[in-house]
Amino acid sequence: MIIDIHTHIYPDKIAEKTVEKLGDVAGISAHTDGTRDGLIESTKEAGIDYSVVLPVATNPKQVPGINEFAYKTNISCKRKGIISFGGIHPDTPDIARVIRGIASLGIKGIKIHPDYQGVFFNDARYKRIILTAATYGLYVIVHAGVDIGMPEPVHTTPDMVREVMLETGADRVILAHMGGWRMWDEVMDKLAGLDIFLDTSFSTEAVNLEGMLNEEKFKEMVKTFGAERVLFGSDSPWASQKKSIKWIQNTSLHKKEKEMILGDNAAKILGLRVV
Repeated sequence: MIIDIHTHIYPDKIAEKTVEKLGDVAGISAHTDGTRDGLIESTKEAGIDYSVVLPVATNPKQVPGINEFAYKTNISCKRKGIISFGGIHPDTPDIARVIRGIASLGIKGIKIHPDYQGVFFNDARYKRIILTAATYGLYVIVHAGVDIGMPEPVHTTPDMVREVMLETGADRVILAHMGGWRMWDEVMDKLAGLDIFLDTSFSTEAVNLEGMLNEEKFKEMVKTFGAERVLFGSDSPWASQKKSIKWIQNTSLHKKEKEMILGDNAAKILGLRVV
């Protein structure tokens, strides 16, 4: 089984403009048109069993619509290989009620993006979100490290992550971009041994940018955190799903490690049976 734990789509009406705008700001090109149908096509072409969509709420008013869309996506598109997480904003009123509602819809996790939401990760509001999500069995996936399209400051640093994890004792946090985009030495130095997961999205040399993780550094991180804590993610449409998979398959990691990273670990999180 192959599962991409980190993808994005945008509503059809605004997908073209959104992809163009975000790509221009970040200086990168998209590999799909940013729509749900585009992701379905890419998922099939790459031989992926499931792609997980991660919506981001940039203001509290978006939260109900995002979670309704996630629920409908899971109902209508799971058989097409698309699963959606929910979303929440740190200023969402009655966070416990909203998270309980997300869990009641059968959604397995929520996405937060401290840079887009303008709140530092060690803020009390995020700590409350993470603790409440854990209470209802939900995973929280968080953008970590530098965001290619956002100015300083970085809103999720390894120091902030360490503080949050030690204070909350949570065990269902997934750090995107191998724990902190372009902060990977610090990630290994400060986060090794914590009860966290990392995803591989937009972090390896499968992405044609300078300063990405080469095979040696990637394997060092896998060894440091354990293959059982690394999840495959592409960050589609901002990276090619097919190239991202092939890059991992072509490393000299053991076959079992590759299987865990590419799908088995995510299958456990999503409650899917590994074939």
